[in-house]
Amino acid sequence: MTNRSLILTGIAIVAITAAAGIFALTHQRTLDAPVNDAIAILDATGARIGDYRIPPDSSIAQEPNAVAIMLGKRLLNETARLLPINVGNGLNCNSCHMAQGKLSDANTYINTSNFYPAVMPRAGRAVDLVTRINGCFQRSMNGKPLAEDSSEMQAMVAYMDWLRQDVAKGARVAVRNAGPIDDTLIPDPERGQAIYAAQCASCHGANGQGMKDQSGNYIFPPLWGDESFNIGAGMARTYKAAQFVKYAMPPAMNLIPPLGTGGVLSDQDAVDVSEYFTHMPRPDFAGKVHDWPTGNKPKDARY
Repeated sequence: MTNRSLILTGIAIVAITAAAGIFALTHQRTLDAPVNDAIAILDATGARIGDYRIPPDSSIAQEPNAVAIMLGKRLLNETARLLPINVGNGLNCNSCHMAQGKLSDANTYINTSNFYPAVMPRAGRAVDLVTRINGCFQRSMNGKPLAEDSSEMQAMVAYMDWLRQDVAKGARVAVRNAGPIDDTLIPDPERGQAIYAAQCASCHGANGQGMKDQSGNYIFPPLWGDESFNIGAGMARTYKAAQFVKYAMPPAMNLIPPLGTGGVLSDQDAVDVSEYFTHMPRPDFAGKVHDWPTGNKPKDARY
């Protein structure tokens, strides 16, 4: 091949490569999350009084208490690793509060700061946010409460308050803590066992033991056994668990962010599989004797 042919060939290759690059830039599928749409802020009557947008974590640095908020974020994500004295199993707060508490129908934190204090039927009295968080440490994480004035407790409250943004007390963002479930359905645990094997075991283990990473930290939490939540946790109730299962599980089933937002199981599926795993062996909770002191115990309570 002559030098002139080599030069012409090189020019052609460059031109083709450039054209391909331009095509890729103009036609590539973006992996960015969708635009953060406004969510209605509602007053006590349900009237829309403003808009809320989930804040990006990058905005935390602009806050005067950024250090506390970032610590709270880490503690909620890595609770078992960072607070081993207080966590008695392998769970983290965000094992149940999906997407760092930013996801509707999956135990969101968005309205948490404004919701408390509130009268809780299980306690039979008004409880504040600190008391509620410590209840999760004792039940969901089968552990010990934090000191109310500890930096760790205040940091978790700071994160939840930051996520609230400027929504005033008495108002709420139009998100749900949990989606509806038909609690008139009769659970079938044998059918639930089959659903568990097909939909849940690949992440949570055939024996509910969960899945750990190479450092020994849980990627997917255990659903029964000594490393799981105890019998006093809300997740130990069939219909309560079914709400979470239907709207937040299985993970990684959807391609539109945030990933893993449910929509796979029917109400009956969710009730059946929840009846199966909630009734498997798990730690007891001595404080259960004080629950629902004024009556109205839910029908799916295990005790």
